[in-house]
Amino acid sequence: MTVNISAAMVKELRERTGSGMMECKKALVEANGDMELAIENMRKSGLAKADKKSGRIAAEGIIGVKTSTDGKAVAIVDVNCETDFVAKADDFVAFVNDVAHGLLNANIETEEQLLAMPLEGGVTVDEMRRGLIAKLGENITIRRFEKFQTEAGGTACYLHGSKIGVIVELAAADGELGKDVAMHIAASKPVCVNEDQVSQEAIEKEKEIFLAKQEDKIKGKPANIVENMLAGCVNKYLAEVTLVGQPFIKDDKITVGKLVSSKGNTVIRFSRFEVGEGIEKKQEDFAAEVMAQVNAQ
Repeated sequence: MTVNISAAMVKELRERTGSGMMECKKALVEANGDMELAIENMRKSGLAKADKKSGRIAAEGIIGVKTSTDGKAVAIVDVNCETDFVAKADDFVAFVNDVAHGLLNANIETEEQLLAMPLEGGVTVDEMRRGLIAKLGENITIRRFEKFQTEAGGTACYLHGSKIGVIVELAAADGELGKDVAMHIAASKPVCVNEDQVSQEAIEKEKEIFLAKQEDKIKGKPANIVENMLAGCVNKYLAEVTLVGQPFIKDDKITVGKLVSSKGNTVIRFSRFEVGEGIEKKQEDFAAEVMAQVNAQ
Protein backbone atom coordinates (compact mmCIF):
# COMPACT_ATOMS: atom_id res chain seq x y z
CA MET A 1 0.00 0.00 0.00
CA THR A 2 1.40 3.35 -1.07
CA VAL A 3 1.03 6.18 1.42
CA ASN A 4 0.25 9.63 0.10
CA ILE A 5 3.14 11.97 1.02
CA SER A 6 1.60 15.31 1.95
CA ALA A 7 3.25 18.72 1.82
CA ALA A 8 2.85 18.92 5.60
CA MET A 9 4.87 15.72 6.05
CA VAL A 10 7.63 17.03 3.81
CA LYS A 11 7.62 20.33 5.72
CA GLU A 12 7.91 18.55 9.07
CA LEU A 13 10.82 16.40 7.84
CA ARG A 14 12.61 19.47 6.47
CA GLU A 15 12.26 21.24 9.80
CA ARG A 16 13.50 18.21 11.73
CA THR A 17 16.46 17.42 9.47
CA GLY A 18 17.35 20.69 7.75
CA SER A 19 17.59 18.87 4.42
CA GLY A 20 16.23 19.90 1.02
CA MET A 21 12.61 19.43 -0.06
CA MET A 22 13.32 16.81 -2.75
CA GLU A 23 15.57 14.81 -0.40
CA CYS A 24 12.84 14.81 2.26
CA LYS A 25 10.10 13.76 -0.17
CA LYS A 26 12.27 10.94 -1.52
CA ALA A 27 13.10 9.74 2.00
CA LEU A 28 9.40 9.70 2.96
CA VAL A 29 8.47 7.76 -0.17
CA GLU A 30 11.19 5.19 0.49
CA ALA A 31 10.06 4.89 4.14
CA ASN A 32 6.41 4.56 3.04
CA GLY A 33 5.48 7.65 5.05
CA ASP A 34 7.14 6.54 8.28
CA MET A 35 8.59 9.79 9.60
CA GLU A 36 11.00 8.23 12.11
CA LEU A 37 12.27 5.68 9.62
CA ALA A 38 12.81 8.45 7.06
CA ILE A 39 14.86 10.41 9.60
CA GLU A 40 16.90 7.33 10.47
CA ASN A 41 17.60 6.61 6.78
CA MET A 42 18.54 10.24 6.15
CA ARG A 43 20.93 10.18 9.10
CA LYS A 44 22.53 7.05 7.69
CA SER A 45 22.82 8.76 4.32
CA GLY A 46 24.30 11.79 6.03
CA LEU A 47 26.93 9.66 7.67
CA ALA A 48 27.93 8.29 4.28
CA LYS A 49 28.17 11.81 2.87
CA ALA A 50 30.24 12.89 5.85
CA ASP A 51 32.70 10.05 5.38
CA LYS A 52 33.16 10.92 1.71
CA LYS A 53 34.01 14.52 2.61
CA SER A 54 36.37 13.70 5.49
CA GLY A 55 39.51 13.95 3.37
CA ARG A 56 38.81 17.46 2.13
CA ILE A 57 40.85 20.33 3.58
CA ALA A 58 38.99 22.37 6.19
CA ALA A 59 40.99 25.55 6.80
CA GLU A 60 38.18 28.05 7.41
CA GLY A 61 35.83 28.15 10.38
CA ILE A 62 35.38 30.01 13.65
CA ILE A 63 36.57 29.98 17.25
CA GLY A 64 34.08 29.49 20.07
CA VAL A 65 34.72 30.58 23.68
CA LYS A 66 32.59 30.32 26.81
CA THR A 67 33.21 31.36 30.42
CA SER A 68 31.37 30.24 33.54
CA THR A 69 29.25 32.75 35.42
CA ASP A 70 31.59 32.61 38.42
CA GLY A 71 34.70 33.16 36.27
CA LYS A 72 36.32 29.95 37.47
CA ALA A 73 36.23 28.09 34.16
CA VAL A 74 36.71 28.96 30.51
CA ALA A 75 36.65 26.86 27.32
CA ILE A 76 37.77 27.42 23.75
CA VAL A 77 37.23 25.34 20.60
CA ASP A 78 38.44 25.66 17.01
CA VAL A 79 35.93 24.24 14.52
CA ASN A 80 36.89 24.18 10.85
CA CYS A 81 35.02 24.00 7.56
CA GLU A 82 36.03 24.47 3.92
CA THR A 83 34.72 27.95 3.11
CA ASP A 84 34.07 31.22 4.92
CA PHE A 85 30.52 31.10 3.54
CA VAL A 86 29.70 28.02 5.63
CA ALA A 87 31.62 29.47 8.60
CA LYS A 88 29.02 32.28 8.69
CA ALA A 89 26.00 29.95 8.41
CA ASP A 90 23.67 30.08 11.42
CA ASP A 91 23.70 26.30 11.86
CA PHE A 92 27.50 26.18 11.89
CA VAL A 93 27.80 29.07 14.36
CA ALA A 94 25.19 27.48 16.63
CA PHE A 95 27.08 24.17 16.54
CA VAL A 96 30.35 25.83 17.58
CA ASN A 97 28.63 27.64 20.44
CA ASP A 98 26.95 24.42 21.57
CA VAL A 99 30.27 22.56 21.60
CA ALA A 100 31.98 25.36 23.55
CA HIS A 101 29.14 25.41 26.07
CA GLY A 102 29.31 21.63 26.42
CA LEU A 103 33.05 21.75 27.01
CA LEU A 104 32.59 24.31 29.75
CA ASN A 105 30.26 22.02 31.66
CA ALA A 106 31.93 18.65 31.10
CA ASN A 107 35.18 16.94 32.01
CA ILE A 108 36.58 16.34 28.53
CA GLU A 109 40.23 15.47 27.97
CA THR A 110 40.45 13.65 24.63
CA GLU A 111 39.07 14.12 21.13
CA GLU A 112 37.19 10.83 21.45
CA GLN A 113 35.47 12.07 24.60
CA LEU A 114 34.56 15.33 22.91
CA LEU A 115 33.03 13.64 19.86
CA ALA A 116 30.99 11.37 22.16
CA MET A 117 29.84 14.29 24.35
CA PRO A 118 26.03 14.66 24.26
CA LEU A 119 24.57 18.01 23.28
CA GLU A 120 21.10 19.34 24.05
CA GLY A 121 18.57 16.89 22.65
CA GLY A 122 20.74 13.86 23.26
CA VAL A 123 22.69 13.79 19.99
CA THR A 124 26.45 13.55 20.30
CA VAL A 125 28.90 16.13 18.99
CA ASP A 126 29.97 13.75 16.23
CA GLU A 127 26.39 12.98 15.19
CA MET A 128 25.65 16.70 14.99
CA ARG A 129 28.89 17.31 13.09
CA ARG A 130 28.09 14.63 10.54
CA GLY A 131 24.56 15.91 10.14
CA LEU A 132 25.93 19.38 9.38
CA ILE A 133 28.29 17.92 6.79
CA ALA A 134 25.31 16.36 5.02
CA LYS A 135 23.28 19.56 5.27
CA LEU A 136 25.96 22.13 4.42
CA GLY A 137 27.94 20.01 1.96
CA GLU A 138 31.40 20.64 3.41
CA ASN A 139 33.89 18.78 5.57
CA ILE A 140 33.62 19.97 9.18
CA THR A 141 36.24 19.12 11.79
CA ILE A 142 36.86 19.98 15.42
CA ARG A 143 40.56 20.74 15.23
CA ARG A 144 41.43 21.48 18.87
CA PHE A 145 40.00 22.56 22.19
CA GLU A 146 41.13 23.66 25.65
CA LYS A 147 39.56 24.24 29.03
CA PHE A 148 40.98 26.02 32.08
CA GLN A 149 39.45 25.58 35.53
CA THR A 150 40.64 27.07 38.80
CA GLU A 151 39.50 27.13 42.41
CA ALA A 152 41.54 30.00 43.86
CA GLY A 153 42.18 32.08 40.75
CA GLY A 154 40.16 33.43 37.85
CA THR A 155 39.79 33.05 34.10
CA ALA A 156 39.11 35.38 31.20
CA CYS A 157 38.70 35.24 27.44
CA TYR A 158 38.75 37.43 24.36
CA LEU A 159 37.31 36.77 20.91
CA HIS A 160 38.55 38.91 18.01
CA GLY A 161 35.76 38.70 15.48
CA SER A 162 35.31 34.96 15.10
CA LYS A 163 38.78 34.00 13.85
CA ILE A 164 41.05 34.54 16.88
CA GLY A 165 40.24 33.43 20.41
CA VAL A 166 42.23 33.55 23.65
CA ILE A 167 41.63 32.12 27.11
CA VAL A 168 43.68 33.05 30.18
CA GLU A 169 44.06 31.77 33.73
CA LEU A 170 45.15 34.20 36.47
CA ALA A 171 46.34 33.48 39.99
CA ALA A 172 43.64 35.85 41.32
CA ALA A 173 40.27 36.70 39.79
CA ASP A 174 40.35 40.01 37.89
CA GLY A 175 37.99 40.20 34.92
CA GLU A 176 39.24 43.52 33.59
CA LEU A 177 42.93 42.58 33.78
CA GLY A 178 42.20 39.15 32.32
CA LYS A 179 40.43 40.63 29.31
CA ASP A 180 43.26 43.13 28.73
CA VAL A 181 45.85 40.35 28.86
CA ALA A 182 43.77 38.13 26.55
CA MET A 183 43.37 41.01 24.09
CA HIS A 184 47.12 41.58 24.15
CA ILE A 185 47.79 37.89 23.47
CA ALA A 186 45.39 37.95 20.52
CA ALA A 187 47.28 40.85 18.96
CA SER A 188 50.89 40.04 19.90
CA LYS A 189 51.01 36.22 19.70
CA PRO A 190 53.43 35.41 22.56
CA VAL A 191 54.76 31.85 22.56
CA CYS A 192 54.67 31.30 26.33
CA VAL A 193 54.11 33.11 29.63
CA ASN A 194 57.69 33.58 30.89
CA GLU A 195 61.37 32.78 30.33
CA ASP A 196 61.20 29.54 32.31
CA GLN A 197 59.01 28.08 29.57
CA VAL A 198 61.47 28.82 26.75
CA SER A 199 63.59 25.78 25.92
CA GLN A 200 67.36 25.96 25.97
CA GLU A 201 67.29 24.52 22.46
CA ALA A 202 65.32 27.55 21.22
CA ILE A 203 67.76 29.93 22.91
CA GLU A 204 70.79 28.18 21.40
CA LYS A 205 69.14 28.36 17.99
CA GLU A 206 68.73 32.14 18.35
CA LYS A 207 72.39 32.45 19.32
CA GLU A 208 73.36 30.44 16.26
CA ILE A 209 71.28 32.65 13.96
CA PHE A 210 72.70 35.82 15.56
CA LEU A 211 76.31 34.66 15.12
CA ALA A 212 75.65 33.76 11.48
CA LYS A 213 74.09 37.17 10.75
CA GLN A 214 76.75 39.16 12.61
CA GLU A 215 79.74 37.13 11.47
CA ASP A 216 81.54 40.09 9.89
CA LYS A 217 80.83 42.47 12.80
CA ILE A 218 82.07 40.16 15.54
CA LYS A 219 85.18 38.96 13.72
CA GLY A 220 88.23 39.79 15.85
CA LYS A 221 86.23 41.09 18.82
CA PRO A 222 87.20 39.90 22.35
CA ALA A 223 85.24 36.91 23.68
CA ASN A 224 83.65 38.95 26.49
CA ILE A 225 82.29 41.48 23.97
CA VAL A 226 80.80 38.67 21.87
CA GLU A 227 79.24 37.16 24.99
CA ASN A 228 77.66 40.51 25.86
CA MET A 229 76.28 40.79 22.33
CA LEU A 230 74.86 37.28 22.60
CA ALA A 231 73.28 38.11 25.95
CA GLY A 232 71.62 41.14 24.39
CA CYS A 233 70.36 38.98 21.53
CA VAL A 234 68.87 36.45 23.95
CA ASN A 235 67.21 39.16 26.05
CA LYS A 236 65.65 40.68 22.94
CA TYR A 237 64.40 37.27 21.84
CA LEU A 238 62.89 36.49 25.25
CA ALA A 239 61.13 39.85 25.30
CA GLU A 240 59.58 39.04 21.92
CA VAL A 241 58.34 35.52 22.65
CA THR A 242 57.28 35.72 26.31
CA LEU A 243 54.02 37.31 27.38
CA VAL A 244 55.55 39.02 30.43
CA GLY A 245 58.37 40.50 28.34
CA GLN A 246 56.25 42.11 25.63
CA PRO A 247 55.29 45.80 25.70
CA PHE A 248 51.60 46.05 26.61
CA ILE A 249 49.49 46.95 23.56
CA LYS A 250 47.52 49.63 25.43
CA ASP A 251 50.64 51.24 26.94
CA ASP A 252 53.98 50.30 25.39
CA LYS A 253 55.88 52.06 28.20
CA ILE A 254 55.28 49.03 30.43
CA THR A 255 55.53 45.31 29.83
CA VAL A 256 52.67 42.91 30.38
CA GLY A 257 54.67 41.44 33.25
CA LYS A 258 54.87 44.80 35.02
CA LEU A 259 51.19 45.47 34.37
CA VAL A 260 50.15 42.16 35.90
CA SER A 261 52.49 42.45 38.89
CA SER A 262 51.27 46.00 39.56
CA LYS A 263 47.83 44.44 40.08
CA GLY A 264 49.29 41.88 42.50
CA ASN A 265 48.53 39.12 40.06
CA THR A 266 50.21 36.42 37.94
CA VAL A 267 49.34 34.84 34.62
CA ILE A 268 49.30 31.08 35.09
CA ARG A 269 48.70 30.03 31.48
CA PHE A 270 47.02 30.99 28.24
CA SER A 271 45.87 29.45 25.00
CA ARG A 272 45.53 31.28 21.68
CA PHE A 273 43.67 29.79 18.70
CA GLU A 274 43.59 31.32 15.23
CA VAL A 275 41.52 29.75 12.48
CA GLY A 276 43.62 28.11 9.79
CA GLU A 277 47.03 28.61 11.42
CA GLY A 278 49.40 25.84 10.40
CA ILE A 279 47.01 24.40 7.82
CA GLU A 280 48.19 24.36 4.23
CA LYS A 281 45.25 25.58 2.19
CA LYS A 282 44.53 23.93 -1.11
CA GLN A 283 44.71 26.28 -4.08
CA GLU A 284 41.56 25.70 -6.08
CA ASP A 285 41.64 25.83 -9.88
CA PHE A 286 37.93 26.21 -10.57
CA ALA A 287 38.33 26.19 -14.36
CA ALA A 288 40.21 22.89 -14.21
CA GLU A 289 37.63 21.50 -11.80
CA VAL A 290 34.76 22.34 -14.15
CA MET A 291 36.60 20.83 -17.12
CA ALA A 292 37.28 17.67 -15.15
CA GLN A 293 33.58 17.34 -14.36
CA VAL A 294 32.64 17.94 -18.01
CA ASN A 295 35.14 15.36 -19.27
CA ALA A 296 33.88 12.83 -16.72
CA GLN A 297 30.35 12.96 -18.11
